[in-house]
Amino acid sequence: MLSLFMASRTKSAFLQVHSIIGLAISLILGLIGLTGAMLSFEDEIVAALNRDIAHVEVRPAPVLLPDALVAIVQAVPGSGKVGAVSMSSEPGATVRLRFARGEDDGRSSVYVDPYDGRVLAAMRGEGFFATLRALHRWLLLPGGGKGVGRQVTGVAVLGLFVLLISGMVLRWPRRVRSIKSGIKTWLKPNLAMRGRPFHWSLHSVVGTWLLPIYLVSILTGLWWSFDWYKDSAIWLLSSKPAVTTQAPRAAKGATKAGSADAPAAPSFDKVWSTFLADQGSRYALVNMQLPNGAGSVVRVRSVAKDAPFEEARDEFRIDGVTGRMVSAERYNDKSTGDRILAAVLHIHTGAFLGLPGRIVFLLAAALMPLFTVTGFILYFSRRRLRAASKPGRRHAVGLVPGE
Repeated sequence: MLSLFMASRTKSAFLQVHSIIGLAISLILGLIGLTGAMLSFEDEIVAALNRDIAHVEVRPAPVLLPDALVAIVQAVPGSGKVGAVSMSSEPGATVRLRFARGEDDGRSSVYVDPYDGRVLAAMRGEGFFATLRALHRWLLLPGGGKGVGRQVTGVAVLGLFVLLISGMVLRWPRRVRSIKSGIKTWLKPNLAMRGRPFHWSLHSVVGTWLLPIYLVSILTGLWWSFDWYKDSAIWLLSSKPAVTTQAPRAAKGATKAGSADAPAAPSFDKVWSTFLADQGSRYALVNMQLPNGAGSVVRVRSVAKDAPFEEARDEFRIDGVTGRMVSAERYNDKSTGDRILAAVLHIHTGAFLGLPGRIVFLLAAALMPLFTVTGFILYFSRRRLRAASKPGRRHAVGLVPGE
């Protein structure tokens, strides 16, 4: 009797924790789930929207070098400063130029003809998915990725972990009569019931099915919310300490003498030449991004033709003034831990399991609002039942065991 009493008190405490946290964060989790589901096939949707401008007819004329393309685009009145250039090794593929971040903290891209630099069109769908991603990661709160929004979503994700654990404790049976009946109760919702028992069955059984997927989403999603979590993951999995690449400092004697002269601007052509000398025709896609602040080191990320997935990138740091290779990290040379770190987004979306995995993770994210709705229904129905029931008649009014 004492053990049953203690078990009842423990479950009651877990129910309170589950209810309070669920009420506090369920709306945020529902929003994160829906936006995550909408982002699952972003690349395919954007590619479809821009299919007619992603390629031009292959011509015998040579393609222009990156600096020439940038100069032509930036010569157009009203255009901003180009901050990144994306190129493909596929013949006839257009070049994507991405403008530097503007005053509204937004970015935009255009596709240009690689033969003459003519602007074909702005990238379709970019603004929509950028807003959707900001809503998913930091709820569009001020400060963006450096504001409070990322902490809010991080706390919500940690709360989801508590909900999963407490939910399993609440589901744990006091007595298991048989393995067969136990598995059936845990994994099969009772759709024949109505009202509160139906909502409880749906809430708990679907949650049990999706628990492994949500755990993977939690473990990877925290990467974008907390620096301490990201640093801990790097410390645990990386084979080497993180290296911060900085532009070479000028000599002391040259600092004063050249202080009146403007620093040389990084050249995409020099970066491109150094990259090709190292990679040749091995690459399929390459992105060259200028530093956000002062400096001349350009970040280059490329995807090889034989890469297992798009996040399996080779990363280089190349000085855009001298063309010197500052650092090179090739995916094939990385340890298992470093490959896991490089594939965080790939794991987060379920893409590491192929197309079926992406679909399953999409459905799991899209079902998050189900727990918001059924959770609120169960909470308020429980309050009504408790208010209407007399002392000592709790089980007589139809409360579901464990609730």
